[in-house]
Formats: sequence, C-alpha cells, structure tokens
Amino acid sequence: MTWQGLITMSLGAILIENFVLVRFLGICPFLGVSKKMDTAMGMGMAVIFVMTAASAATWAVDAYLLKPFGIEYMETVAFILVIAALVQIVEMFLQKAVPALYKALGIYLPLITTNCAVLGVAIINSDLGSGFLESVLFSFLSGVGFTFALLLFAAIRQRLEFAEYPDAFEGFPIALVTAGLLAMCFMGFSGLEIFP
Repeated sequence: MTWQGLITMSLGAILIENFVLVRFLGICPFLGVSKKMDTAMGMGMAVIFVMTAASAATWAVDAYLLKPFGIEYMETVAFILVIAALVQIVEMFLQKAVPALYKALGIYLPLITTNCAVLGVAIINSDLGSGFLESVLFSFLSGVGFTFALLLFAAIRQRLEFAEYPDAFEGFPIALVTAGLLAMCFMGFSGLEIFP
C-alpha cells in the first residue's frame, strides 16, 4: 500500500465514511457513554481494540473456515460469536485492571458484542475481499473514527450542561439534536477529493 493509499484510507475511515456519523452504526454506545470525556475515551479504546482484533479474527474465520467449506451464509453468526468472545476478554481485563472504568462503562461494555459498527466493519471487509493487513488497518482506522466522533460528541455534551435551551429539549432530545447537527457536519466531507 502506498502512502497515498494509506492517507486516503485514513481520511475515509475517520472522516468521510465515519461509522457513527455517516454510516449511522454504533449509535447505542455513542449516545449512552458520551456524557463524560473519560468514559467516552475508555469506550473508544475498548472499541478500537475489539474492532481491530475482531477484524483479524473474522478475516481468518472467513478465509479459512467459511469460504473453503462453502458456508458463507453463516458469516453473521460466526462473526458475532468471535466478537462476543473478544468482548468477554476485554470485559474481564477491564474488571481486573481498571475497575473504575469497568463500572463507568456499565451495561455499554457488554453491548460492544452487538455493536453494529464492530460487526459492520467485519462484514464490509469480507464483502470487499480485503487482504489481512488491509482489513486490520481499515478496522483500526474505523475504530479511531468511532473514538473521534465519541470524544467530539462528549465534549459538546459537557459544554451543553452550561448552555441555555428550551426545557422541552432537556436531556435526551438535546443530545439527539446535537448528534444530528454533528452528523450533518461530517456529511460535508462526503465530496472530499483527496488526490486529484
């Protein structure tokens, strides 16, 4: 892969095709864990790890198990099982190593198992027929994009605590309006031409 290809993939995964704000995958943890920067960062790091490791594992499952035996139709089930196993490993690690973050993430940590962004990146890599290194790199960069969107949204939500807005928007409605405006901003990157 050339440096231009790497830059194109990076900008594409982080900004142009951001999984949360453009593809609208992974909305549950995006809205649920974005009230504070520290929990958003912890969730982002967990998603980066799970997304990258899951991509590597699902690529191997797809290349050495599903395709050779002609059972590609089992792709979603197999990928969810691999992702669930990885999330359990992350959950056990955080419970022992960083109990404060484990408690702060709460129910959203096990929900990474069914986070459609993690499953989506594995299926996209499979559908594109990407090689191992390209799949892992794309997944890592997509996780970075997820984390970037999560941190950006958490920073805005923390600022909103001191803002004045109508009472009808108190709580979750203002979060949805803010997420919508942020998504519209990211849609502006869709026509970006990186290298002419």
